Amino acid sequence: MIIETKLNDGTPICIRTVTREDEARLRSGIARLSAHSRYLRFFSGMREPPQPVIDALLEVDGHRHIAWGAIRTDLADRPALGVVHAFRDADRPDRAEFSVAVIDEYHGLGLARLLTATLLHACKAEGLETLSVSILPENAGAIRLTRLLGGHRTDPRGEVAEFDIDIDEALESLRRDGAPQGLGAVFDAFAREG
Repeated sequence: MIIETKLNDGTPICIRTVTREDEARLRSGIARLSAHSRYLRFFSGMREPPQPVIDALLEVDGHRHIAWGAIRTDLADRPALGVVHAFRDADRPDRAEFSVAVIDEYHGLGLARLLTATLLHACKAEGLETLSVSILPENAGAIRLTRLLGGHRTDPRGEVAEFDIDIDEALESLRRDGAPQGLGAVFDAFAREG
C-alpha cells in the first residue's frame, strides 16, 4: 500500500513500507539528522550507524518487523523524510518496540503523527496490542507525542523514560485529535484495506 498525503505546510509525500532497496535513502536520511537528533533516536551521536544496525532497520517482513517510510514526492530524487519501526517482542508476541525519526527540517509539520498512525494501523492488522518505547528524558517532542497517544510511563525511576502505548487507544486519540491535516488519508487508506 502507498499512502499519498501532505504535510501541514502542503509538502506532498507518500508513505510506504520500507524495503531492502531503501538502504541508500536510509543512510542519507540518517546523515541528514542533526547530531542531536541522531543522539535522541539512537542514543548515540554517530554520523552513520554500523552495518548491522542498517541491516536490522532494513530487514522488514511486515510481521516481526514493521516499518514505513515517508518520501517527498515533488522532488526528482524523492528523498526520505522520516521512518517508523515496530520490532515484535519474541517473548510477548502481542507487543513491539516502537521508534520514529524525522529529518530535522521537517519537524513540526505533522510527519511523526502521520508515520505513527500508519504504523499503528499496520501493527493492529498484525495482531499487536501494545507498543513500548524508550525515550531520553530531554526528548520533549517524543514524550509529547507518546503522551498524546495515551502512553503510560512504566518505570518512572529509570534514566531512560519507558512507556507503553495501547494501539487501540492511540488510534482513537489520533482520530479525536484530527491533526495533522493529512491524517485523514492514512485512516482512509487503512479503512479501504480493512
